[in-house]
Amino acid sequence: MVLFSTFPGWGDAKKLVKTLHDSTLNFKYSTLEKSTDYFNEANKLGQGGFATVYKGVLQDGREIAVKRLFFHNKQRAANFYNEVNMISSIEHKNLVRLLGCSCSGPESLLVYEFLPNKSLDCFIFDSSKGKELNWEKRFEIIIGTAEGLVFLHENTKTRIVHRDIKASNILLDLRFRAKIADFGLARSFQEDKSHISTAIAGTL
Repeated sequence: MVLFSTFPGWGDAKKLVKTLHDSTLNFKYSTLEKSTDYFNEANKLGQGGFATVYKGVLQDGREIAVKRLFFHNKQRAANFYNEVNMISSIEHKNLVRLLGCSCSGPESLLVYEFLPNKSLDCFIFDSSKGKELNWEKRFEIIIGTAEGLVFLHENTKTRIVHRDIKASNILLDLRFRAKIADFGLARSFQEDKSHISTAIAGTL
């Protein structure tokens, strides 16, 4: 179980955990575990530095993507809290939709809409699959990504800087529409504050 009390901002995190338990965002760990066939390797969609993503199917037939995070320090727990807090409060056609999470099991899980074409890097770094992306589709992906970033930067009450935009964090739906994912490193700032930060973040 994630011990939110071990990192700064525990008061906010405790409030978030209670909100999750009392809302439709909350998933039982056992439900998600079963949906992925107990995290079967055959259902693995991808893997990053801090998490592995699996395809899951709920009892009602809905397909989902389950992001399985392993925490080894306070920063990983903070990133989980940050991602849930950030993306659960916003919605846009070019942002991946968070369906919920589980924070009461042996590890923490995030639940997203399932996007069948996975991520952009699966295409642009594969000479064979890359042929599926003609210039029209590539242009639409660029525009979609830009529109998602504009929404984050300008159109929300609290503006958000993603801080880790890369091909593996641009997911593609059935029609190859871009959806920005992975808000673990994102930060918000008030309208009258600067977004400039001296801290190093993102992928090296």
